[in-house]
Amino acid sequence: MPTTTVAGTTVHYSTTGTGPGLVLVPGTGLSAQINYGHLVDAFTPSHTVVLADYAGGGETTDPGGELTFELLAEQIAAATADASPDAPVDLVGYSLGAIVAATVAATRPELVRRLVLVAGWPDATDARHELSIDLWSRLERADHDLLNRFLALQIFGAPFLSAIGRPGIGQLVEAGPPITPGMRRHLEVDRSADLSGLLPLITAPTLVIGLTRDQVIPVERVRQLHEAIPGSEYTEIDTGHGVVFERPEELVATVQKFLLAD
Repeated sequence: MPTTTVAGTTVHYSTTGTGPGLVLVPGTGLSAQINYGHLVDAFTPSHTVVLADYAGGGETTDPGGELTFELLAEQIAAATADASPDAPVDLVGYSLGAIVAATVAATRPELVRRLVLVAGWPDATDARHELSIDLWSRLERADHDLLNRFLALQIFGAPFLSAIGRPGIGQLVEAGPPITPGMRRHLEVDRSADLSGLLPLITAPTLVIGLTRDQVIPVERVRQLHEAIPGSEYTEIDTGHGVVFERPEELVATVQKFLLAD
């Protein structure tokens, strides 16, 4: 796996396919492979797909001290520049990855051709968001199985959970994300990330995607993100927060339509 270094850390990423670069930035506690691995083949006919990890997910190193979204953005920017040194890339971020991708686009505009933000949020002012992250943290400390059950209920839309039935829900709970020190640190970034000063600086053509059944980042918050980015486009998918697993084909089609537009 290729690596690059920035701010005293080693950043791991992988590349697959040919064509212009497409960097996929994962969400809280996940490696890019876990988050997007099942989607890569859908993008490789048109792009070189870069799966890039930041500290707390995958093998990318954590420097210790306070973990900030700015540092995570530095790591993704370094992977982007290393993977595609001669041309800007298309950048897609999901959940916490949307915060990181938006920061890259605002601070390193020369790296980004087009930007897609899925289920992101604009600032740290929402009391419900703080309550949700606090509850995740408390459940994680108390009972891992209980947290996985709650995450399944909160991350996936009601129609999806009802359709997969008891066996499917059991598999979701059993296969819930491992709780790592990196995930715990990501929860603190989720709690405090504030992009309000950066969003007006984004100049790349941007698509913001809200998820109508999202109980983690309610669609109203995603609309606020869209409204804060000058000239951004906005669309919605009828799904819960786990769109990458719940409605992957629709997500890919929506992203591709925007990236391949003239």
